[in-house]
Amino acid sequence: MSEEIPERTPADLARFIAAESIAARLIADIGETPTVPAAAAALGVRPEQIVKTLLFLVETPAAPDGQPVVVISNGESRVDRRPVADYFGVGKKRVRLAPPEVVLALLGYPTGGVPPFGHITRLPVLLDSAITAFDEDELVYGGGGDHRTMLELTVGELVRVVQPELLALSAAV
Repeated sequence: MSEEIPERTPADLARFIAAESIAARLIADIGETPTVPAAAAALGVRPEQIVKTLLFLVETPAAPDGQPVVVISNGESRVDRRPVADYFGVGKKRVRLAPPEVVLALLGYPTGGVPPFGHITRLPVLLDSAITAFDEDELVYGGGGDHRTMLELTVGELVRVVQPELLALSAAV
């Protein structure tokens, strides 16, 4: 019988932000924001200022069930799996999005509300280099721990905190 891990909340994220002295703030009760355009409209910002935190599983010889990797991409861009596959030295078909129950088990937050940090499992992070094309003082907004909360921080602070590998991950749409 597996032990049930309680789902993390924006309050857990707020404690992590305070404990790690991260220059960020949570914006609560912004309403349902199931899409990037909805989140951007609720916040009054451009869609490219919204960052998505996704969990991918990469099948490798060392991890046939999938090596988890956090991918942070921006706006409405789709993540191109090719650079992720190349980074791990595998074929593109070996890269897949993790199902919601795996996201919750590894990161602690529900899909759609996953913040870029504060996860229950420390994993490698790939950051779409399109995000770093912004000025480091530009504000970006990510998941704040649930579907009604957003996280606000600068690009520079995001990079400082997650210590990512930078890759061009935006797929041509």
